[in-house]
Amino acid sequence: MRLRQIFVIGLALSLLGIGAPAWSQDDPRSCNDLMADDTPAYVVCRWMATPEEALDIAEFWLANDGEHLREATPIDPILINCTEAGNVCPPSEEGDGDGRLHDIGEPDVEGTEDGGTPECREGETCYVNPAALSQAELAQAGKTAAGQAVGAATQAGMRVWIDAELAGAWKDGKLDAAVRKLAALAAQPGVAGIRFTTRIGFDQTFQSADEMDRFVAETSAALRKLAPGKKLGAHTVVPVLGCGSDDACKAEVGAKHPLLDPDRIGAWLAKGQIDQLALDSGHLATEYATWKIDAAKAQRNQWIQVRARAWDAYGQVAAEDAGFAAAGSPQLTTEQAAQVITDRVASPLQNDAAETVTLWSRWQNDQGQVSRMYGEKWAANATWDQLKKLTSVRPRLATVYDPARPEVDAATDLKNLSEVFGQVYVHSA
Repeated sequence: MRLRQIFVIGLALSLLGIGAPAWSQDDPRSCNDLMADDTPAYVVCRWMATPEEALDIAEFWLANDGEHLREATPIDPILINCTEAGNVCPPSEEGDGDGRLHDIGEPDVEGTEDGGTPECREGETCYVNPAALSQAELAQAGKTAAGQAVGAATQAGMRVWIDAELAGAWKDGKLDAAVRKLAALAAQPGVAGIRFTTRIGFDQTFQSADEMDRFVAETSAALRKLAPGKKLGAHTVVPVLGCGSDDACKAEVGAKHPLLDPDRIGAWLAKGQIDQLALDSGHLATEYATWKIDAAKAQRNQWIQVRARAWDAYGQVAAEDAGFAAAGSPQLTTEQAAQVITDRVASPLQNDAAETVTLWSRWQNDQGQVSRMYGEKWAANATWDQLKKLTSVRPRLATVYDPARPEVDAATDLKNLSEVFGQVYVHSA
């Protein structure tokens, strides 16, 4: 029994080192040799306590039948005596709970001993459904193509976001109805959040920055009310970030895209109006040719700027790439696919600014041409085979799925997508 305790304590201490920097394989505290062969180079392991040190620690606490463990006591709690002069305690009806200490295991509110909701006192409203949605609305949402896809994605073990565009409804004065419908869909089991707009500020939907800000603020407030607890996201591009320190580039690109001011967009995160900001990479290859800034340098510039602005202190930043898919299906060799994955998947993550990467695995243009990152009807190809090897970063990879345009059917498609992606944005209409 004692050997088992020592082993368990040592194992727990050693696992705490996963993820800490280990700058060299010669580092005596490096445990990179314990990780899988396909672990990305930027994921490292370092012992906080080596096995030998963990054994010493365990033996200290377990010596003499655990004498030191028995002697160790919790730190005395900080208590305030409300009867002492100078101490001010709020009345119980204005504070939390009932204003008194409770024993361990004793419910804070009378009537909740069995985990139930206490009965309301006369004239008191003690619970209100925050979503204000009927069972009929929830059931109807679950029967839609998007609702069925949400169920299939959840069954496949994916984290689900609802993907929608509410800018048109907001401009037409129909936001309330659109949000209500979207909230019912987001209430389905397994849904983590709602992305309510894409390419915001890049297209011609909004005529001014103030109008765009009002849309974000009002839509966010409506969704917070009808879909409480769900994360909110927005997708856009911020071309000026790719200029880096080139002042001429920043001046011209900023004038070309006046609505896409990084300070204004960053404020949506800082104000809590959105929880996730996805930055598209579609413009990186062509936007900066005048200043001899190629795609790789523009991407590096962008993520340096994002880090400098500390957007990740307010929410999650995602990289988004629709260019990974090819008309029909990719015809890359294994080596070419590996290089593209390095450039478009590994680089944003290694730049330590994007926490997730969203790849469009299938999309269709206005002429009906389908672009995929896998083979038609899920036929094997080198690109998809290489992507399936990224098991270590699967939780950080997401894709977009349109249930109205399936490859085969929602269940088949999402099961296959779950082999590469840990998250999926299900298009709502």
